Amino acid sequence: MKKTLFDKVWDSHVVHSVDNGPQILYIDKHLIHEVTSPQAFAELEERNIPLFRKDQIVATADHNVPTKDQHLPIQDLLSKKQVEMLSTNCEKHGVTLYGLGHPYQGIVHVMAPELGVTQPGMTMVCGDSHTSTHGAFGTIAFGIGTSQVAQVFASQCLLLSKPKSMRITLNGDLKPGVLPKDVILYIIAKLGTNSGTGYFVEYAGDVFENMSMEGRMTVCNMSIEMGARGGMIAPDETTFKYVKGKEFAPKGEEFDKKVAYWRTLPTDEGATFDKEYTFDAADIAPMVTYGTNPGMGIKINDRIPDINDVSFEKSLKYMGLHKGEKLLGKPINYVFIGSCTNSRIEDFRVAATYIKGRQKAANVNALIVPGSQQVAKQIEAEGLQEIFEAAGFEIRQSGCSACLGMNEDKIPAGEYCVSTSNRNFEGRQGQGARTILASPLVAAATAVAGKIIDVTTEIEEPEPASV
Repeated sequence: MKKTLFDKVWDSHVVHSVDNGPQILYIDKHLIHEVTSPQAFAELEERNIPLFRKDQIVATADHNVPTKDQHLPIQDLLSKKQVEMLSTNCEKHGVTLYGLGHPYQGIVHVMAPELGVTQPGMTMVCGDSHTSTHGAFGTIAFGIGTSQVAQVFASQCLLLSKPKSMRITLNGDLKPGVLPKDVILYIIAKLGTNSGTGYFVEYAGDVFENMSMEGRMTVCNMSIEMGARGGMIAPDETTFKYVKGKEFAPKGEEFDKKVAYWRTLPTDEGATFDKEYTFDAADIAPMVTYGTNPGMGIKINDRIPDINDVSFEKSLKYMGLHKGEKLLGKPINYVFIGSCTNSRIEDFRVAATYIKGRQKAANVNALIVPGSQQVAKQIEAEGLQEIFEAAGFEIRQSGCSACLGMNEDKIPAGEYCVSTSNRNFEGRQGQGARTILASPLVAAATAVAGKIIDVTTEIEEPEPASV
């Protein structure tokens, strides 16, 4: 029988099937952080259940950590308590923790791939919805709830119903100035935020084949924003080259054997999907969101649509925007380049290429927040830090930062923030904050102009090639 990439990985991890019901799925890697793990650890202790496979767990601190003065005690009491509980639990159960001060610390969905923890053909989970990021490697990766975190702690397995399959195919050439973030915002705007509910999505076509691993991670990261359980891209030479030589990747002959297996994972010719969509790359332009969910997106030159719907009206009221309005020329006082969607070195190279020789607008507070300690070192080593600082941008230490209001990096109520993060929900970046999602290029251009501008009029080449 012809199988999809998703079928091949899923079926190879089924431990047991219940008749006409759910299946027990083995989990290769369990990523944890300080927000969703304390309750799960507590459940183990209450029920006197030992941690089953501690070596399959990778722990880091990211959501609550400050991005300034990380060598000092955390000032926020709730954040301090959560980070300390993670440290205590990991020590008690023998789990290796890449916490504050560790050279591998960072956003869980940034540090795991860059360390080679993430590999094709795996099943991976985390108590965090954007675990879908790892699907860029041809991995079944998805977020789980706190009770499921406890299940994986206890058994390294989950009882699940197999999702349906969807394929989104995108062929053609992207226009200059169109980045992977624009691609996924375009797809979500076209299909809607509930279009993927109950599905695992495979992204196919030459646009995704030509993307760097960083770009693929951006796309898969936001699969959850269309309601999908996760997103996947078939592993290929780009994947193998990225994984090779990473700290925890297979080495030598073992790596060669893994690659031989990974080459068998792409979807078989003739395999069928439960649902399929096809788009033309030529139709995609730089995107911005105008509402309070990631599906409310438009091309940067378009106007906000006229939709007669109560929730739509409520969203525009929160954002202080109107039907028929353009976002071009909208004054912006805050810009955030970071998050598990866009805080890898490629994202900062794109931003720095645009910013070099320019100055940040006086009215803008612009944050550059690397996704990991290793990305921070790359920013410095490649001379990007000098470019950002010369232009007036503020560079922070690694963490989730202004993606969400769980730490000190909040956007003031009523202010607009052009953000490279993944969610623009009400209050996501702070109570009353208004989030406009965009690519690192659009964010950088906004910071320089002090308002949203059409970057396609200023750029001749696509994003720089990554390593």
